[in-house]
Amino acid sequence: MSAQLLLVDDEPGLREAVKDYLQESGFSIQVASNAREGWELMQQNTPDLVISDIMMPQVDGYQFLKQLRDDPRFQSLPVIFLTAKGMTTDRIQGYQAGVDAYLPKPFDPDELVAIVENLLAKRNTNIQGVTLEGETPNIAELANQIAQIKVLLTQKNAIAQSPPPFKIDLTPREQSVLNLVAQGLMNKEIARRLETSVRNVEKYVSRLFSKTGTNSRTELVRFALEHGLAK
Repeated sequence: MSAQLLLVDDEPGLREAVKDYLQESGFSIQVASNAREGWELMQQNTPDLVISDIMMPQVDGYQFLKQLRDDPRFQSLPVIFLTAKGMTTDRIQGYQAGVDAYLPKPFDPDELVAIVENLLAKRNTNIQGVTLEGETPNIAELANQIAQIKVLLTQKNAIAQSPPPFKIDLTPREQSVLNLVAQGLMNKEIARRLETSVRNVEKYVSRLFSKTGTNSRTELVRFALEHGLAK
């Protein structure tokens, strides 16, 4: 089954040209002329990847991306920005907002296809296990992990405290994220508490997995409690 893409762009000519090229490349495409229409389409059928213009009336690409990242269903959905803007500051704003790739107009359609294929390949790899950013793509599984963490917290005093077998150097921000994970907070809540982006929190959680040798939030919290790392 071909990947489902959503293309959001208010320029009819470019929208149809990109749609035709992507279809010829083997993708299934839904198109929307603005962000609100794109959002409505996503409620009916979740795409595998979103391609969006930035400069659009009413709701621009940055606002649309924020709407996606604020929804647990779409937090890990790959998003590509197409834009006439080429300034470094605009690209930085896009990456800080959580965009996965940024392609200034005019662009080579083959480059767009290559980016789409690369992002889809990474997403498929992540879905097979814990994602690189530290989130599990299965929301039900994530909720189950949070529930297990809360059980661990109620049993905290019963968990034997022993010195860490090795020293773990955590940065102040990593320690803050670990403390909040150990309180049973999800990434969106942690981001709000620390006044940062969800994507940044995901990166910190991923680093914590790497440093502690754990693979899930439940394992991370148990490790932190057992070794006195969480405060």
